[in-house]
Amino acid sequence: MPPSLERGPATACPGVYVPTMEIRSLGLRTDVALLELGGSIVEHHDDHVVVRTPDNPTYWWGNFLLVGSVAEPGATFHWLERFAEVHPDAKHIAIAFDTTTGRTEQLAGFADAGLKVETATVMTTEAVHEPAHPQRAAEYRALVGDADWKQWIELRVECRDERQSEAGTREFSVGQSHAYRRLVSDGQGQWFGAFEDGRLLSSMGLFRASDGLARFQSVETRPDARRHGLAGTLVHHVSGFGLTELGAHTLVMVADPTYAAIRLYRSLGFTDSESVLQAERAPADVR
Repeated sequence: MPPSLERGPATACPGVYVPTMEIRSLGLRTDVALLELGGSIVEHHDDHVVVRTPDNPTYWWGNFLLVGSVAEPGATFHWLERFAEVHPDAKHIAIAFDTTTGRTEQLAGFADAGLKVETATVMTTEAVHEPAHPQRAAEYRALVGDADWKQWIELRVECRDERQSEAGTREFSVGQSHAYRRLVSDGQGQWFGAFEDGRLLSSMGLFRASDGLARFQSVETRPDARRHGLAGTLVHHVSGFGLTELGAHTLVMVADPTYAAIRLYRSLGFTDSESVLQAERAPADVR
């Protein structure tokens, strides 16, 4: 486990109490670990964690507030005010809650304040099955060099959330590519792609989040290449890397419970472990 998840900042003086919050959620714990390894700043307090990514200020979930428990009724304003205090220049709002059994109705106050409240499913496995219909025509390999990463950025733009602009997605994807390439160069993991005729069609990353844990990142496939077996075959390929080269005993995946891909992950051997709860509001210019 990275030091910041066990104690306060390394600059603390010996013998001086430094407030710290133990992150219970496996999904959030691995999120924060990878962000910190990628260069983000993690600041612990007794009941919340502040995450900042100065190099990528438009990355919503690289600049967020992690609250230690589901907000009590009436606490909405307090946490919105705290977010504004620690992220004064942010045009977005992003707040996660350290729970393993989150339900959207628990954040009714945030929904009433105009934020989008949603859950994500954290999935884990110790072994991955080959998909029923593997796609063997593609080349499955790690991204290498600027040309591959340029294709990755364009794939992210093509697969962007409907709330995000093309320019905004490209801006934060460039910042993310620097962080991910830093993780790769540090030996923490690798980013992989499925290529056909040199064109990147599907991609995902897998990185060591702590001893024995490896976390998938951003599983995405171009719209015109979906339902062809690429993502499932790539997950199987990348999982082998995690269980051997990274020495992981548990692979962690976070998925949208309403999206069809979650059924694919289950068919490969991933099981639902917990539910992450979050509230966000996009910048006004992309809503």
